[in-house]
Amino acid sequence: MKETIGKYGIWNGGGLRSEDPSQRGERAEAAAELAELGFGAIWLGGNSSAANAAPLLEATSRIAVGTSIQSIWEHEPEAAAASFADLNAAHPGRFVLGLGVSHAKIADQYRRPYSALVAHLDALDKAGVPAEGRVLAALGPKTIELARDRAAGSIPYLITADQTARSRELLGKAPLLAPELKVVLESDPAKARSVARGYLAIYLGLPNYTNNFLRNGFTEDDLLDGGSDRLVDAVYAWGTDEQIRARIDEFIEAGADHVALQIVDGGPRYDLPREAWRRLASLLG
Repeated sequence: MKETIGKYGIWNGGGLRSEDPSQRGERAEAAAELAELGFGAIWLGGNSSAANAAPLLEATSRIAVGTSIQSIWEHEPEAAAASFADLNAAHPGRFVLGLGVSHAKIADQYRRPYSALVAHLDALDKAGVPAEGRVLAALGPKTIELARDRAAGSIPYLITADQTARSRELLGKAPLLAPELKVVLESDPAKARSVARGYLAIYLGLPNYTNNFLRNGFTEDDLLDGGSDRLVDAVYAWGTDEQIRARIDEFIEAGADHVALQIVDGGPRYDLPREAWRRLASLLG
């Protein structure tokens, strides 16, 4: 999997996972361009599924497409396994089943999430989904170890370079570690942090993320008013092209095999920030 997805990917929870049929052509063009720009993977946010990934796989020939994540509460494992098998047969090795437990505020069924995730993996095993074809959105130590033992690795969302290093220690060398990192292409500190806080605010209302921050050295004060400068600067790359590249490199140096880069620009959720993706590809060289 590491060879397939390369070092950099694009995380997008809006336009690329849209189900609007009128935008299908533009989504296909954007996916094809991302492949040409050198990105190795597209990660689809917002409780995505194989149905969201299929059109992008059909529109491209080599870029991988992963769910980041498919909620275990919203998708039965048998159906997920059937979809995985279909996509893997049509596009061998290019579909990555990213799984997670979502959040209590989003999923009404949310109960004993770790046990539920283990049971879901057991069912996927029985249905024939290989461990090497799936990854887990792992934040806490127990789930990171589960990603090591029952999947190809971890695709954590909203973590720091320091936590990336700790995750690598728990995973060991072989499993995939592919954290998401938000990018604001703005060098003015006030403007960059304002855009960052506008997007970060929703996540600061979700205990899975806030508890993870507290577990990893942040304080309750860091979580107030859209996040402290310290928090914003730790979970975003912003600044000049050189500063953004340096922050991305921090995650690689901390042990990430692949970084899923999400453009945050304050625009509408379902826009396709293609010019920003081009600039990102350019600064990555």
